[in-house]
Amino acid sequence: MSFIQIADHDSVRRITLDRPELHNAFDDRLIAELTAAIDAAGNDATVRAVVLTGAGASFSAGADMNWMRGMAKASEQENREDSLKLARLMRSLQFCPKPTVARVNGAAYGGGVGLVACCDIAIGVETAKFGLTEVKLGLVPAVISPYVVQAIGSRQARRLFVTGELFDAQAAQAMGLLHQSVAADALDDAVDGVLKLFAKTGPRAQAEAKQLALRMAGTTIASAEQIDRDNATLIARLRVSEEGQEGLSAFLDKRAATWATH
Repeated sequence: MSFIQIADHDSVRRITLDRPELHNAFDDRLIAELTAAIDAAGNDATVRAVVLTGAGASFSAGADMNWMRGMAKASEQENREDSLKLARLMRSLQFCPKPTVARVNGAAYGGGVGLVACCDIAIGVETAKFGLTEVKLGLVPAVISPYVVQAIGSRQARRLFVTGELFDAQAAQAMGLLHQSVAADALDDAVDGVLKLFAKTGPRAQAEAKQLALRMAGTTIASAEQIDRDNATLIARLRVSEEGQEGLSAFLDKRAATWATH
């Protein structure tokens, strides 16, 4: 049983996160499947564009609770290796040679925000909620941070990273995480409109244009790999720290962490 679904239509590959009962939360298996699917789409000459979306009510709630429970007990080295796999997923999506569209059908938290930020174009329903809530667990959004900062800028990122607050689709659009926020019944038409624009462009020029934009922003695969290694080391250290262990334990036990005053 796969945690993603893949469908092709008119040279568009739709990849759907398919754990609706868990709000399409990540675990190691979903990360591996999604990475492989993105790589395959990027290498398939019949694919002109990729649409990434979620099944059910949510886009992605970020890390799966059972997966987090396991990683809370893992060593620092195991946590680092685990984080590198998530970093590989984000990097694959960011540098996918095909244009990518995030069809944000609902809430996106943590790593789900990272997926949205890595896509070339992001269109979401106006009722979607977003959050980078890692600090509430005594952690930081380390692996996704390069992509989120590129999408929304360092000023907005600084606020959201340190507050862990939730924000709505209108705020997400204003800061650049979403390009459009639309009514739920207009989401597919909005995505189709972008795909029609893609279809009018030269595929080779399109791929080069994407890499050009990334390169002019100072981002290359080599630089991203180094940043990912550094950030994987950071999050691994925080996960096994006293504060990280308390934050994860409090979250899993559904109680307030010791530092929470209200």
